[in-house]
Amino acid sequence: MDPLPSLAEIEAASPLVNAVVPPTPQFSWPLLNERAGCELWVKHENHTPLGAFKVRGGLLYFANLLKREPGVRGVIAATRGNHGQSVAFAGRRHGLQVVIVVPQGNSPEKNTTMRALGAELIEHGADFQSALEHARKLAVERGLHAMPSFHRDLVSGIAVSTLHFLRTAPVLDTVYVPIGLGSGICAMMAARDALALPTKIVGVVSAHAPMYALSFAARRAVSHPAATRIADGLATSTPNPEALEHILRGVERIVQVTDDETEAAMRAYFTDTHNVAEGAAGAGLAAVLQERAANAGRRVGVVLTGGNVDKSVFARVLQSA
Repeated sequence: MDPLPSLAEIEAASPLVNAVVPPTPQFSWPLLNERAGCELWVKHENHTPLGAFKVRGGLLYFANLLKREPGVRGVIAATRGNHGQSVAFAGRRHGLQVVIVVPQGNSPEKNTTMRALGAELIEHGADFQSALEHARKLAVERGLHAMPSFHRDLVSGIAVSTLHFLRTAPVLDTVYVPIGLGSGICAMMAARDALALPTKIVGVVSAHAPMYALSFAARRAVSHPAATRIADGLATSTPNPEALEHILRGVERIVQVTDDETEAAMRAYFTDTHNVAEGAAGAGLAAVLQERAANAGRRVGVVLTGGNVDKSVFARVLQSA
């Protein structure tokens, strides 16, 4: 297993990433602080040009890919949305053909965005794992580069933002990070370790897609079906082995939140800050609220990982209060 990116590696990636995606802000909102019972700092990754944190990793990955494999003409990736938008955005900047495979029933608005970014979109399978396996098959058939969902370059690119968060906010006792396949939380660990901070990192998963929580408890990879209705960005069923190794070494614990808790957190973000959070992003705040008593008097951080939620879904969430 490769070590997490160092401070020097993250700083070397920063000019390339920040030239396209400027650092996003972090705010401590008074109403949200009252609700959470602590001093809560929110990293607003919903403020990137694609509305989510993933884009930074894609920019660095493609820049390095073309150095390693200058003959690459096209790439293919599996996604539930934000990773695919990152791949389409970065791929188009480099003049590459981009094919994206999503599961059936994927977010219509995320699909529309990926097509608008120039990607060929293919719907296949009932879940992310099925889409991933189909993407790998098509990579061989079409001679495309198979874009991973977890890679050191993805972590390094995202760590540009987590480093900015931990450097700019006051020193945090704990930071909560939602886990899809693991690039975001590994980027947070890389930044924490690079700065030698005492901050504890807590992973957050959907109780309806608990494979990383089960794997963390068992100290080994455990697969589990994903059935969340709202947190599609967390709807993965099989852990990435490398990400899991890092998580086992550097994460304090993993909290599971229900879809009801996640939707309540999405409403809280909108009520207290007027920010739109997608389900995966709401899960982070849901964990903070679940652990309100334990966080009393502490300084806590949470990553609002994205705001790409379909209009009809968000309307239902707001109306279901």
